[in-house]
Amino acid sequence: MEQNKVSLTELDASNWYECCQLNVSKEQEAFIESNAISIAQSKFETTLRLYGISLNEKIVGFLMFNTVKEELDGYWIYRIMVDKNYQGKGIAKLAVQLLISKIAELPDANKVIVGYHPDNQAAHHLYTSIGFVDNGDRFGKEMAVIKNLE
Repeated sequence: MEQNKVSLTELDASNWYECCQLNVSKEQEAFIESNAISIAQSKFETTLRLYGISLNEKIVGFLMFNTVKEELDGYWIYRIMVDKNYQGKGIAKLAVQLLISKIAELPDANKVIVGYHPDNQAAHHLYTSIGFVDNGDRFGKEMAVIKNLE
């Protein structure tokens, strides 16, 4: 898949509902909040930024990250999902790489962190393939993996 076919589209009044209609597979539902819940969360946590993941200008996924540093002194990716009909095509990997480039432009960006349930094998494979490392950090039911940017 060519990189220029996958892009990040800032969520706004014209496209947020498209993201609400995207779904993960039944097996993945236990691992991630709905996009509607994430969009609602962003209205109260105003440092969160939301993007649609586009494939050839069609929104096929969603992601959300924080623009301020948090635990482990890094920027956290809160959500990433690709609709069940578009999974397995490398879209999530390209989207995370694009997001890491955006995060790298933030003040004092030296690491990106993402948390996920240890049983989520798809997330484990994705983040390991991009170079995230598990240093044993745990937050509730989630493990946190880190990618150093320096």
